[in-house]
Amino acid sequence: MFLTNYRFLQWSIAISVAVFVICFAIIATLGFTPLYYFDVRHLNIAEQTGIGNARIAENYNYTILYLLNPFSQSFDLPSLASSTGGRIHFQDVKRIFTAIEVLFVLSAVISAIGIRKNIRYRDYSFLKPAAIVLTLFTIIPLLMFAIDFNRTFIMFHKLFFRNNYWIFDPSTDPIINILPETFFLHAALLILGIIAICITAMVLINRRLAVNN
Repeated sequence: MFLTNYRFLQWSIAISVAVFVICFAIIATLGFTPLYYFDVRHLNIAEQTGIGNARIAENYNYTILYLLNPFSQSFDLPSLASSTGGRIHFQDVKRIFTAIEVLFVLSAVISAIGIRKNIRYRDYSFLKPAAIVLTLFTIIPLLMFAIDFNRTFIMFHKLFFRNNYWIFDPSTDPIINILPETFFLHAALLILGIIAICITAMVLINRRLAVNN
């Protein structure tokens, strides 16, 4: 019974750490605007859409701040039109990110408590299962992206949204023109890259601690 409880506790800490890392990677990627500005130049978004760089930056920055702000507010782009369906979609996206922010805080608290207790007993056994969970989370999306990113992208939207407002009409919601699918691919790869770095750090720390102990 003791061994079962011990394993349950270690896996609970491991899952909490994994959730924290995933949420951190998502929030960090959302706030990392240089990635988008790189794509604006790399994908020639201004030339492709006929929207100036200043307007692109203005509306993109507004969207990011809107999504990161956990408090309720209306979605009104500074200089681009939005349909009712478009506003509803961004409200839905905001709710998802707010849930991620809540998970981020909760998992941080739980992980901190669990890790502190384990450090007291010099027990770092949670690192290996945490790395395993994160590895599975990373490998599966990468395989799906490699097979067909467009289909994966559509599947993601059908899974998380109960309506079709995510299917934008560029004539009524021109913001979709400045958010090409390639950018979302790059953002997804950055999220997985951050997670991969954390996995590597966990493995190295676990090996070093195992040698020292």
